[in-house]
Amino acid sequence: MSDNNNRLFLLDAYALIFRSYFAFANNPRMTSKGLDASAIFGFTLTLLEVLEKENPTHIAVVFDTSAPTERHEVFPAYKANRDETPEGIKVAVPYIKKLLEAFRIPSLAMDGYEADDVIGTLAKKAEKAGYTTYMMTPDKDFGQLVSEHVKMYKPGRGGAPAEIWGVKEVCEKFGIENVDQVVDFLGMKGDAVDNIPGIPGVGDKTASKLIMEYGSMENLYEHADEIKGKIGEKIRDNREQALLSKRLARIIIDVPIEFNEKDLTRDPIDKEKLQAVFEELEFRTLAKRVLNEDLTPGAQPPATKSSTREGDQMDLFGAPITDESGVPQQAGRKKTIENTDHFYQLFTSPDECRMLVAKLLKQKSVAFDTETTSVNAIEAELVGMSFSYAKGKAYYVAVPSEKQAAQGIVDLFKPFFEAEDIEKVGQNLKYDITVLEKYGVDVRGALFDTMLAHYLIQPDMRHNMDILAETYLNYSPVSIETLIGKKGKNQGSMRNADLDAVAEYAGEDADITMQLKQVFEPELKETGVQKVFAEIETPLVRVLADMEYAGVTIDVPGLAAYSKQLNDDLIRLEEEITQLAGTAFNIGSPKQLGEILFDKLKLVDKPKKTKTGQYATGEEILVTLKDKHPIIENILDYRETGKLKSTYVDALPKLINPKTGRVHTTFNQTVAATGRLSSTNPNLQNIPIRTEKGRYVRKMFIPSDQNHTLLSADYSQIELRIIAALSGDEAMISAFKNGEDIHAATAAKVFGVPLAEVTREQRSNAKTVNFGIIYGVSAFGLSQQSTLDRGEAREVIDSYFKTYPGIKDYIEKQQNFAREHGYVETIMGRRRYLRDINSRNQVIRGQAERNAINAPIQGSAADIIKIAMINIHRKMAEQKFESKMILQVHDELVFDVLKSEVDNLEALVKSEMENAVTLEVPLTAEAGRGENWLEAH
Repeated sequence: MSDNNNRLFLLDAYALIFRSYFAFANNPRMTSKGLDASAIFGFTLTLLEVLEKENPTHIAVVFDTSAPTERHEVFPAYKANRDETPEGIKVAVPYIKKLLEAFRIPSLAMDGYEADDVIGTLAKKAEKAGYTTYMMTPDKDFGQLVSEHVKMYKPGRGGAPAEIWGVKEVCEKFGIENVDQVVDFLGMKGDAVDNIPGIPGVGDKTASKLIMEYGSMENLYEHADEIKGKIGEKIRDNREQALLSKRLARIIIDVPIEFNEKDLTRDPIDKEKLQAVFEELEFRTLAKRVLNEDLTPGAQPPATKSSTREGDQMDLFGAPITDESGVPQQAGRKKTIENTDHFYQLFTSPDECRMLVAKLLKQKSVAFDTETTSVNAIEAELVGMSFSYAKGKAYYVAVPSEKQAAQGIVDLFKPFFEAEDIEKVGQNLKYDITVLEKYGVDVRGALFDTMLAHYLIQPDMRHNMDILAETYLNYSPVSIETLIGKKGKNQGSMRNADLDAVAEYAGEDADITMQLKQVFEPELKETGVQKVFAEIETPLVRVLADMEYAGVTIDVPGLAAYSKQLNDDLIRLEEEITQLAGTAFNIGSPKQLGEILFDKLKLVDKPKKTKTGQYATGEEILVTLKDKHPIIENILDYRETGKLKSTYVDALPKLINPKTGRVHTTFNQTVAATGRLSSTNPNLQNIPIRTEKGRYVRKMFIPSDQNHTLLSADYSQIELRIIAALSGDEAMISAFKNGEDIHAATAAKVFGVPLAEVTREQRSNAKTVNFGIIYGVSAFGLSQQSTLDRGEAREVIDSYFKTYPGIKDYIEKQQNFAREHGYVETIMGRRRYLRDINSRNQVIRGQAERNAINAPIQGSAADIIKIAMINIHRKMAEQKFESKMILQVHDELVFDVLKSEVDNLEALVKSEMENAVTLEVPLTAEAGRGENWLEAH
């Protein structure tokens, strides 16, 4: 018998792999070669959590096989409704098994049995052998196996600690008296994921109540005739189904597998194999974390080595240390921070700075970075600036806190920043340019932004410098948290951090950025996006920096009055909703709202539920119920009113910069994979404009003073014009060339009526089809968005493709191109990679197919307005306009215009927007003026 201190961990492989995969669903971890490593990365982190924190003596990972089990024999529909395994998981499993081999952790599986059964059997056998076993899984079904020496280990989410469930915890979670009743609970409730039917109408609460009263499924049926009401009928009518469900839910504990403790003993890792797999997966940080530690049981972490040494590197000042510049030793403070890989130098005096500037002016390309007191560029003050022009070398200039002294240091570097013949390299240069603009610096010359470059090379990956350094340079940069602490109210300021540490951190930023530039420059050409980088995204940096710096003026008194009006509306709506519901409840609670709509008012027979078992009450659900009850319209109005009030009306005044008196949104170039800009603090892309209340928010955006007015210019139907041009469809091109109302023209052709006789309803339905085609609308989708039933919608779509056959051909060509190449392109060559285009999962593949159609259209529209912005910005500077471009929202531009310039600027804006590119169809921009954004639009 083994020692009682022996601890066996059995990991439920697929449960943990699926959990890891979906944890990265909104932000997948892609390698530079396009491999989706999300599931592998997440699973590896989970495994390390066990090895490092729990230090098990014995361990194994248990997999399912594709072979049918006993459950399939007794119930062929078992697990029949599960979606096909995502491609990202199929790809991940072989890599995970290679990693386990390198970790020297056994992988177990047995045909005819599920991983649950293998884990259950080994856990019970290990218990008899004196082990404490931890079943690592997020699956609550394992609660039926828990005993004094068999426990569940549920990994935490989002940094939360793991939960360990013993007998007490299982009984509390299920609301039962002993763990033997877990299988009764599961049998009564059923499981939609595994397609275990259970007893209809029985959920968690009812199952718990029945068990507490009757003890078991079998005893429940002995007393089934005593149970009254509908639940009694359902119990009696589904006896065989219920008992079958209990059988399906029971985990088998007599699988023919031996518990051999020697086979499960935790062995030292195979570092050579692990290094090879980590390199292939580009897990740089994990490699350092794992390979520099001894992960064998009881091992102590290695002592940390000093990163400094007496080196033979050269400093900028020369003798006895010189660099290539040959500049002689000078007076003044200097401090070098160095290790075996790099040499970073600190400057604090004006004399040292002058020498550095002299050296920078001799370079063709220099990476620079600013260290500041805030992530908000408008509020930030300079703490320092770092520069690098050779791998492993960087120079950090400390900027004093006193304003005049700071300006004096910055002025020394103006000749470098404003040199037209020196390329400036940076990571998120828009931020640095905006910060320097406040110090009177105009950053000139060619720009190379590594964040933008990577965004074009791999639009679906993350683009922060740490990730890029780890992925492309096999290097893990110093974390800012080591200098100023973790994010939160107690985080410190870079101004107060140790000067030498800041120099190390800042020098590294410039050095790494320069190295990334060397990696990305050739890749831009290889991936065919050099033109988009050079002609669109890079010139746009200065445009957006100026727009952010200019800001927009807000009508604060107007917002205060509107806030009061909205608050009155909320009170009125709450009273009306309560009256319609017949009882008071928390309208903001999805749970309580669901109970009102579906239990009390019974608006639908089979309401949709969320994964947590609550009724789904999202907007998409409520919209389909609008004709069921007047309460729905009020609830939607209540939600919109509350969101407008909190998100914009009450929030906007708090975002006004006290120094400028304006709101300065941040425009993001690297968020949307389609190429569209987004904005934050505030997000101006999502102000609702389809409702009167939403549009009224635009009334609060006003000119800077009485001498200015607002000018708004908006592309007309640009996406439809693009699809006409891309498809080459003659009928649609002709309609646009003839200046026809495209929706009315479509309605006339599709519904077979003269153009003059097209009804408003027909035009509306045609408009829905026109825009829906871009997003791959189905007959069902069209019926939901229009007045057509599903049969009529199918006929309209068929008629549409007969009317515009070129568009149908375009859709097929785009999808075929994507299947062959794995990506699609905009008119300018921006790429959108569609890695799931050949997936065998119909849902996943369908989404990729819709993106194959939509991405080139949306992306081309984004490219076109960006080109227009660049050209307008340049001509406004050349013609010395005092007016400012201040906002971009989708296909619209907004300007704060000096009244004396408004006629000339409107003509300029319309011309540049309409001539940004040359297409087979004309581009049209419509402009308006007003004393607020709503009036101008």
